[in-house]
Amino acid sequence: MTTEHTTRPTLRGTFGMVSTTHWLASQSAMAELEAGGNAFDAALAGAFVLHVVEPHLNGPGGEVPAVFATAADPTPTVLCGQGTAPAGATVEHFRALGLDLVPGSGPLAAAVPGAVDAWLMLGRDHGTRSLRDVLSYAAGYARHGHPLLPRAASTVATMQQMFTEHWPTSAAHWMPGGRVPRPWELVANTAYADVLDRLVTIAEAAGPSREEKYDAARRAWGEGFVAEAVDRFLRRPFLDSSGEPHAGVLTGGDMAAWSASYEPAVTHRFRDFEVAKTDLWGQGPVLLQSLAMLDRLPDDALDPSTTEGAHVTAEVLKLAFADREAWYGDGSDLSVAELLDPAYVEQRLALVGDVASAELRPGSPGGRTARLPRHVLHESGAPEASGLGEPTLLWTGETKGDTCHLDVVDRWGNIISATPSGGWLQSSPTVPGLGFCLGSRLQMLWLDDGLPSSLVPGRRPRTTLSPTLVLRDGVPAYAVGTPGGDQQDQWQLVFLLRLLAGGQEIQEAIDAPMFHTTSLPSSFYPREMSPGELVVEDRLGDEVIGALARRGHGITRVGPWTLGRLCAVSRDAETGLLGAGANSRGAQGYAVGR
Repeated sequence: MTTEHTTRPTLRGTFGMVSTTHWLASQSAMAELEAGGNAFDAALAGAFVLHVVEPHLNGPGGEVPAVFATAADPTPTVLCGQGTAPAGATVEHFRALGLDLVPGSGPLAAAVPGAVDAWLMLGRDHGTRSLRDVLSYAAGYARHGHPLLPRAASTVATMQQMFTEHWPTSAAHWMPGGRVPRPWELVANTAYADVLDRLVTIAEAAGPSREEKYDAARRAWGEGFVAEAVDRFLRRPFLDSSGEPHAGVLTGGDMAAWSASYEPAVTHRFRDFEVAKTDLWGQGPVLLQSLAMLDRLPDDALDPSTTEGAHVTAEVLKLAFADREAWYGDGSDLSVAELLDPAYVEQRLALVGDVASAELRPGSPGGRTARLPRHVLHESGAPEASGLGEPTLLWTGETKGDTCHLDVVDRWGNIISATPSGGWLQSSPTVPGLGFCLGSRLQMLWLDDGLPSSLVPGRRPRTTLSPTLVLRDGVPAYAVGTPGGDQQDQWQLVFLLRLLAGGQEIQEAIDAPMFHTTSLPSSFYPREMSPGELVVEDRLGDEVIGALARRGHGITRVGPWTLGRLCAVSRDAETGLLGAGANSRGAQGYAVGR
């Protein structure tokens, strides 16, 4: 496989490795390792810092799925911090409001916030350090300030009119005195610092064990002062992306009734590796389906830097995403095993031709008949056009919400890949006294009845969040992930092909030219699609890009260093050697370790 230039070395060491989408989170997690904590303590420290320093990309009111394994048990396990649809979130309620889609922003789009409960449960069960220890980094940055990222500042600027005219609590929080914060200005969030300090105080007043303390903090979040503040606030209507004001349906009772959970990861073998993902409530099996199809091809056909490799990768992704639209969701009666059945995989791979397809072609696993949401079809049956499939707030122009990622591995062999998201500062009005807003993940559920991803109370939205563990001989070897919405599994697929089939180093595979297709219905409001489009970095090269265009791909060139924000850590089970790499695009993600 083609050797590419690298911007940084692949880090190597034996003590611990961290890779996240922000350097302050990476170093905070590493500090926990240095203080004697394990990978799970470090992950909590980094994750809560991400709430503070990447507020335009995630928040405490959002969600997190993670895939992890412990030193004692290498079996990959999913941590589900994806909250469910509230009891009042019915199709009938949304239809009565005149809506055909769940709005992409505002209180009405809020699922139960799941991230904090999930992290606290993980810390209780697998961490070693006190709650005060792991929250100290986030509490410090929230209390005393952190340099605000330019993209966060520009997000506030884009939302200025919306905040001022319609979301006054967000204006008060993000624009004190009516001024938009400047890039790199020291910005504090004392309200959230107070929340963290109060959780610690409540925890330390509980029983003597770590478990009792963490559980007391969980109750304070889901049943106590946080849930009470959310419940009070959501009774008010606020303007959302439908163009009309709506009150939320999430209640404190919904938060009290929900808990984070663990479940087995779903896995599939590719070459000499096993890849572990979430089940069909997430889009993770898209990666498994794509790898299953590509595993039938020789290595020299899988180089994403070549015309053939890029073409076949894009085409199998289109097929996997078409299946996502028809078969994925918390209400699916299908198993991932049926989608990975060798006969079905062969049937799907046979649809890949020499010319790019612009069709949305779900399959028929087990002889079932595919049914797609009405919104993704014209009367002619052809997919809708336009859009690049990222969260947008239409009344202010294009304002994108996105995601974070962190991976940690320690010297004992504990390892975790987590993708926190939701609760962006632009997703919903700031809740007074809490210093954060709620997420808008319900936008990934349809208002059609009878689909696996239809809106149903108690159902998890079909999230795009997609962390990954890779195992060799049953032992975790890599933790991988990226922000990027519908692109997450696409960028990970390109990375993994270079890593697992091409033999590249972690940083080399991260830095190599990226691409993705938007020939799929977006998971984000207003759920648009660009049939046949392939988005490419210029570094893929004029020869390859031109050849892809001649094969029918609608090419969108987006500059040399714009796609993919991958993080990855590794561990060699035989030698104990650890590794890490992080995306250099945007000069924000960093790996640290020794």
